[in-house]
Amino acid sequence: MTHEIKHLIELIWDAQMQNIKSVLATVVALEGSSYRRPGVRMLIQNNGKTFGAVSGGCVEKEVQLQAQSVLTSGVSKVMTYDGRLRLGCEGVIYILIEPVNITQDLKTQFETVFRERLTFESESFYTKQEGTNSAYGTQFKLSGKTYPLRDDFFVSNKLETFTYSFNPLFQLYLFGAEHDTVCLCQAAAFLGWQVTVVVAPDEAKTKAFFKGAHEFITPTFDQLDVSSIDNQTAVILLTHSFNKDVQYLLALAATLPAYFGILGPKHRRERVLEKALEYKPELSIDFLEQIHGPAGINIGAESAPEIAVSILAEILSVIRNQKPVQLREKSGRIHD
Repeated sequence: MTHEIKHLIELIWDAQMQNIKSVLATVVALEGSSYRRPGVRMLIQNNGKTFGAVSGGCVEKEVQLQAQSVLTSGVSKVMTYDGRLRLGCEGVIYILIEPVNITQDLKTQFETVFRERLTFESESFYTKQEGTNSAYGTQFKLSGKTYPLRDDFFVSNKLETFTYSFNPLFQLYLFGAEHDTVCLCQAAAFLGWQVTVVVAPDEAKTKAFFKGAHEFITPTFDQLDVSSIDNQTAVILLTHSFNKDVQYLLALAATLPAYFGILGPKHRRERVLEKALEYKPELSIDFLEQIHGPAGINIGAESAPEIAVSILAEILSVIRNQKPVQLREKSGRIHD
């Protein structure tokens, strides 16, 4: 969700610079099942453009239609969509549609939060009754301060509150410069992850080779800065070089990312770990046990793009604490 709100904030600011009005639609409550959970957002502008989605496509036209009165009046409203009465999901969703106006201070605070990888949260105030209400609206809590999404917003204790917590942008560190790195980089960027490609100085590659890369760095093993690798980070070693994998593993020994993967068969992983322990016997058990190798889940992947799908699927299953199964074999709701 963090990458989505980052993108929407940037779009709102760019629109303001062109005197284009924007309204934000947020799913604030759900009864039953829906394609997406509360917290998803969609941006509608008075130039006819829309960004984002609040469902799988069955609600967006209605949201866009309902947003026109908010664009004209500047007064927030709540709309409901009952999927039980139509083809689609079997649930009722409540959507807050509100005018937005971002100040320079709020824009700067968002930039700081994203850059410094800080958590933050939003609070949306609404009722489950359809109609307009000037007290409806959203505020963000950033770095200990509260910022409303429009100048005239004030908090009413008589309204329901939907609170959403945002983690730092999820990031992926890819160590290697071969074709599988290219595919992983592009696919992860499509998910909204910030991708850093780490390449040895002797590799004749540039950032342009890795479409979607947020950063491209070429440090020596002893110059590698791992300070930004946190619990919202995935790390994958795919250098296709045994010695380089060992050296990178040693350089990463003090980190505990959300996911750590090594490309290649099990026996190669064991050799890499054994060699790393020869150099550094004090490597922690927690560090070693977190390593997934071979990286990925078994979907019969053969090509580099397919392997990228396999690895990204495993990362998602690990960070969301889910066991990969076919959805038709899953009991209960799709979204737990």
